[in-house]
Amino acid sequence: MRSDRMKKGIEKAPHRSLLNALGYLSEEFEQHIVGVVNSANDLIPGHMHLDKICQAVKDGVRMAGGTPMEFSTIGICDGIAMGHEGMKYSLGSRELICDSVEVMAKAYPFDGLVLIPNCDKIIPGMMMAAMRLNIPCIMISGGPMLAGRHKGKIVDLITVFEGVGKVAAGHMTEEELYELEECACPGAGSCSGMFTANSMNCLSEALGIALPGNGTIPAVHSNRIRLAKRAGIKILELIKKDIKPRDVMTMDAFKNAITVDMAFGGSSNTTLHLPAIAHEGGIKLELSLFDEISEKVPHLCNMSPAGHHHLEDLDDAGGVFAIMKELSKKNLIHKECLTVEGRKVGDILKLTAVNDETIIRPIDNPYHDKGGLAVLSGSLAPDGSVVKRIGVSKNIWLFEGKAKVFESEEEAGAAIMEGKIWAGDAVIIRYEGPKGGPGMREMLTPTSILAGRGLDTVCALITDGRFSGGTRGLCVGHVSPEAAEGGPIALVKDGDKIEIDLHKKTIDINVPEKEMEKRKAAWKKPEPKIKEGYMARYAKLVTSAATGAVFKTDED
Repeated sequence: MRSDRMKKGIEKAPHRSLLNALGYLSEEFEQHIVGVVNSANDLIPGHMHLDKICQAVKDGVRMAGGTPMEFSTIGICDGIAMGHEGMKYSLGSRELICDSVEVMAKAYPFDGLVLIPNCDKIIPGMMMAAMRLNIPCIMISGGPMLAGRHKGKIVDLITVFEGVGKVAAGHMTEEELYELEECACPGAGSCSGMFTANSMNCLSEALGIALPGNGTIPAVHSNRIRLAKRAGIKILELIKKDIKPRDVMTMDAFKNAITVDMAFGGSSNTTLHLPAIAHEGGIKLELSLFDEISEKVPHLCNMSPAGHHHLEDLDDAGGVFAIMKELSKKNLIHKECLTVEGRKVGDILKLTAVNDETIIRPIDNPYHDKGGLAVLSGSLAPDGSVVKRIGVSKNIWLFEGKAKVFESEEEAGAAIMEGKIWAGDAVIIRYEGPKGGPGMREMLTPTSILAGRGLDTVCALITDGRFSGGTRGLCVGHVSPEAAEGGPIALVKDGDKIEIDLHKKTIDINVPEKEMEKRKAAWKKPEPKIKEGYMARYAKLVTSAATGAVFKTDED
């Protein structure tokens, strides 16, 4: 056993003495020791119930003859961190979470790990650690929140964000917004649409690192507790068979995940997180791969915010593997991939069916012929940018507008709230990238206010930062190179003509090349926005959004 390094032999008597102090029996030392990574806290709705999930996991481990040992990680709620300095720290927390799991698993040589995340950066951070450590691991999330109900309508967190814009535009009263905020988020779980957390939880199934149902079983359903117990039981099987993350999360598994992502219209943040997870296992996921797969994968599920379905609906319809079943009809799924369930993807698909074709469309009758995300490139984004195209109104797929440039999210948000943005404007928010932000803030506040004002179908919003999975409209993020690296987005001036073509997947600034060269020569790198602490170090180490915003290596 790997754990023998801290418990077996005469020389480990002091170690056992300390374990005795924790209340463990000598009989427990004879069993496989499983680290249970619990990110529970009182700060995130998706994590408020993870103590119960953790207990179920530990029950499962004990049922299978193992000894569980629990430890914790940090976690940030992007919704609460949104729109202020706190969001600068969100993406950076992904690396801290990964490092903290690695540190604990090296200090305590567990035989395997059960990972319990539930929200935006915690999920990829833990999966990155699994790939880096490459010891037997399984992930069990806390599950999605149920959708809210308000005056007979289904609502969620994004409804509230967009409500702020409606108040600013005079389409809603402050009293109505208060009523909405009281019921949009009814309880425990990750926010109920196909936003970043739920996108990643669902993709954990497609990657094979989590059991079927992990992404869709609601947080408050007893099946979530049952699934956690099964995960605790299953980790012992993975340990005994020595099945490790790199055996499961192969290149073909990542292709499956990207395929499913395009089919359900997931968050654009998946283009950051999947490459980062793959990177830890020595796999290079190019941004172009997302685009290549998106071109041949139909969009089958119309999930919030682009559509009106939520995770509970997808669960009723058969879940992630039901989507994969439909995709397999056109040979879009690699069926030979191994999963932590113990079977190959193809074997699971034989026992899977779509229960509701109004939620998971037949592959011959999709919502759109192509997938949810598109990679745009051109003179404004030479290294690429990302848009959730299924959330963009068709009447704005060809866009020409004049730039209105802002040096921060706060400046842009204030201008939108004050009615200073008009139809045809191309709102540029720069110096919000991985280095320039630092931390590549999500822009849910300005995008939601734009939508609430009814401008999401007549304006573009372009940034070297990123967008929440809850964003809709012509919102182009991850513009690379970012402004802090002197990318073209740093050289845009008010009034410049911006052209976007979602058919050709281009994004350009219509300014003569000589003028751009003149601006480039005059450009000076600005002072860092954060000069001390973790995010100051982060800004020095982080790479481009086009490569997943991972840290530099010795080869870089």
